[in-house]
Amino acid sequence: MIQAREIMHPGAECVPETETLDRASQMMRDKQVGSLPICGTDNKLKGIITDRDIVVKCIAAGKDPSRITAGELAQGTPVWVEADASEDEVLRVMEKNKIKRLPVMENKQLIGMISEADIAQHLSDDKLAHFVHAITKAPPTKVKTPSKLAKSK
Repeated sequence: MIQAREIMHPGAECVPETETLDRASQMMRDKQVGSLPICGTDNKLKGIITDRDIVVKCIAAGKDPSRITAGELAQGTPVWVEADASEDEVLRVMEKNKIKRLPVMENKQLIGMISEADIAQHLSDDKLAHFVHAITKAPPTKVKTPSKLAKSK
């Protein structure tokens, strides 16, 4: 059976939680990715930021991406899998949490990311169809703007 390490895109690089969103977007552009894991000063995974997060939660909300940090958009507890997790476990975690990107950890270190594109390239048509159906039937994510995040802390 395929393991997470075989599905993932290796070499994921974190954006520091203290980095501004304009810099995070430049990192995405330079790496040609649509998301980055967010890591704290302790080098621990704090969450994931997507290009859509930057647009919807910052720019569309009238905020300045040079003043908002990646850490301000990190919400909840990060979800991840171990590198030796089976493809079924990867799908279970992504479907249960209604997420399209999944960090892969080994020895408490981030070693890669699994995206929808990675899933599409490595899984059977039946498993892929099930995954797409499970993720797309999820209700839309409620957006919290940075000002609302500050009030909820």
